[in-house]
Amino acid sequence: MKNWRFAFSRRWFGYLAVAVVFAIVCVLLSQWQLSRLEEKRAENALVLANYEAEPVPLSSVLDSPADWQDADTWTPVEMRGSYLGDDQVLVRNRPRNGQPGFEVLTPLRLTDGSVFVVDRGWLPTGSAQDLPDVIPAPPVGEVTVTARLKPGEPALPGRTAAEGQIATVELAQFAESLDGPVYTGAYGLLASEDPAPAETAPLPAMKPELDEGSHLSYAFQWLVFGLLGFAFLAYAVREEYRHLNADDPAEQARAAERERKRTARRSDADVEDDILDASAR
Repeated sequence: MKNWRFAFSRRWFGYLAVAVVFAIVCVLLSQWQLSRLEEKRAENALVLANYEAEPVPLSSVLDSPADWQDADTWTPVEMRGSYLGDDQVLVRNRPRNGQPGFEVLTPLRLTDGSVFVVDRGWLPTGSAQDLPDVIPAPPVGEVTVTARLKPGEPALPGRTAAEGQIATVELAQFAESLDGPVYTGAYGLLASEDPAPAETAPLPAMKPELDEGSHLSYAFQWLVFGLLGFAFLAYAVREEYRHLNADDPAEQARAAERERKRTARRSDADVEDDILDASAR
């Protein structure tokens, strides 16, 4: 009778080393997913803290028109100025709840002469398909605006837009059509304006959704994969043991018992199919 000594051969130690390395890689990937989860939770906490903060003057957050820090995203700022309604543009391809539409960008000339771009909200695509049915005008005269900061967007190569529209919130490109220093590091999502517009205003920006993603489930999956490597190794060892001891009476008895249990689990239809196949032969 052969025994388990084959499992201590150089070949099987090599297989064991591969399983160990695979498990280590899986553990490292699991830890990486957990670190990503902590980063996401920190980002969500920052977003929530910024979003719920009291408005502060724009100059206390942005030192210059080109200044921007990612940690300032969603920070509410307050400013006074007059909307440049004639320079208002629409941002194309901005779906909301599955419905196509546009964002309305309106420059605000501040009291110091600089210009800050305000996203006044969202409008659905109208019957003409390439414009909203109605584009509400911004309030006339001096207005106090509270907006939440967002970074400018990069250019999209090859994307074009009709006159009065832009493909993305690329502030540097938008600034080329405006006089005076223009804030190109950030723009603002309108939170409130005083006085309110005389006409119906665009729909306000939606509150950001705080999602931790699937990092935790991925972390557990990598640990399971690491354990499955050892399970597969144990299965392979067992199968080789059975092969090497196929002529052993005790092993033959165990094999017969396994076959009996397997056959017992088969349905009556499977048995009938076997009988029909045997008759056909």
